[in-house]
Amino acid sequence: MAITLNHTIVPSCDKVESAKFYSRIFGFEYVGEFARFIVVRVNETLCLDFANSEKFESHHYAFKVSEQEFDEIFGRLKVENVKHGSGPSNSENMKINYDNDGRGVYFRDTNGHLLEILTTDYKIAL
Repeated sequence: MAITLNHTIVPSCDKVESAKFYSRIFGFEYVGEFARFIVVRVNETLCLDFANSEKFESHHYAFKVSEQEFDEIFGRLKVENVKHGSGPSNSENMKINYDNDGRGVYFRDTNGHLLEILTTDYKIAL
């Protein structure tokens, strides 16, 4: 069996608001409360568990998506007037990138976490 990431905890100022943001923007399934978390299902093997926290560092979460999913997510970003950009240091230049023969865009969630959607894997020389 391949090892898969099952869940990760996303620190947030308001776990409900954060989970709803991810559900709206990405189209993830809002599962709801589990223990002290608000759970969002990304796919059949991965959940994001949102937890309230007073202090936390900004994290980076990158999601590989299909071309159609990119169009849908990017469309929702535009509808909600979410600032976006072509790179991690240009996350508000209102452009997308065409790196690695695909498309990518960066934006911040309601907690300042840097989110990325990309349609192709990075080309990494090993």
